[in-house]
Amino acid sequence: MRICVFCGSSPGRGDTYVRAVAGMAEVLAESGIGIVYGGASVGTMGVLADAALAAGAEVVGVIPQQLVDWEIAHPGLSELHVVGSMHERKARMASLSDGFVALPGGAGTLDELFEIWTWAQLGLHNKPVGLLDVAGFYQPLLTFLDHAVEAGFLKRAYRDALIVDSEPRALVERLKEQVPLADEFVEPLPDGARPVDLT
Repeated sequence: MRICVFCGSSPGRGDTYVRAVAGMAEVLAESGIGIVYGGASVGTMGVLADAALAAGAEVVGVIPQQLVDWEIAHPGLSELHVVGSMHERKARMASLSDGFVALPGGAGTLDELFEIWTWAQLGLHNKPVGLLDVAGFYQPLLTFLDHAVEAGFLKRAYRDALIVDSEPRALVERLKEQVPLADEFVEPLPDGARPVDLT
């Protein structure tokens, strides 16, 4: 089993986020779960990879050539897939993974989270999607999502399908137990549209 972990190119302020990312890496390694991530050596991405490798986990990176040219690719991964674009990166990460977790991060992390969560809503995959809510980092976002439900823009089933926990071990166990969205909750595709195969 592999979990795709979305995290940042920055370490964040203080050591709270760094410690949480290292803890998540260690839990995944102890559980025998491989990691797929963005392939960089910087920020919490680098912390994740280093901690997971030190704990004996398989770590697979997926990184666009542009970032390789900027010399931020991690040199010591189990596998490194170099792709042509950010779009290809996200699709490759999804195809290599059995589930997804977003750790604290910025715009790129949110982009990855919302795209993969939307793909689940569209029935393009039925893999679990979770958030590690470190020190309440995602509470403002979760409040907004509840507001979106109340305003009629987000179905409660979709909101509830996003697994949220503040403890890495508990989050991993919940990801392994997640039941896919029922067919009746999946948005119908337009006539003639065909789902992308992400298996």
